[in-house]
Amino acid sequence: MTKAEEKALERARKAEEKLAKERERIEGLKVYEKEYEAFGYVCGIDEVGRGPLAGPVVAGAVILPKDCDILYINDSKKLSEKKREELYDIIMEKAVATGIGYNSPARIDEINILQATYEAMREAINNLSVKPDILLNDAVTIPQVDIKQVPIIKGDAKSISIGAASIIAKVTRDRLMVQYDEVFPGYGFASNKGYGSAAHIAAIKELGPTPIHRQSFIKNFI
Repeated sequence: MTKAEEKALERARKAEEKLAKERERIEGLKVYEKEYEAFGYVCGIDEVGRGPLAGPVVAGAVILPKDCDILYINDSKKLSEKKREELYDIIMEKAVATGIGYNSPARIDEINILQATYEAMREAINNLSVKPDILLNDAVTIPQVDIKQVPIIKGDAKSISIGAASIIAKVTRDRLMVQYDEVFPGYGFASNKGYGSAAHIAAIKELGPTPIHRQSFIKNFI
């Protein structure tokens, strides 16, 4: 065997080893799904955008098939933008059902971010084409929902369904903020996604707020 062939063989062996580890990790993320599968359809719920100064809060709801074979799902914050975009398409294609819910900056100002988040989560559940039998939530218990709920601390890193929900919510919101950047230039929404970067805060002070800023979040800057 030549040196080049040996190197190619070693690369293939390492790639296979890496793939086996990823499959093992994904199986570990199905612990809650397997625990509750007897209930019927298990749905993961997560939100993104509770902390930004601008833009909506977005919730995702995902029911994955029991034999789900999607690799690399994780807490959306631990994935690169490219990987999130790739996984978004795969999740949307392979999921039994997906739902998205939004709440506007004005509504966030009106009822507070926590209540606005709950509303977005309820909307995401209602937008599923299949009614779930049990909800796996990232940390919270959602009021006014008549489906059994299991709150899981750091659930987006422990449950494949919640991780998938975090990815579709994050990609949906990020794409929206990129569009807002074109409508309201000068605030860097495409890069900061509405979060309070130094440049974003400086832009608020210089240019004033936009209609998508959360007044209750930026009162210290204007």
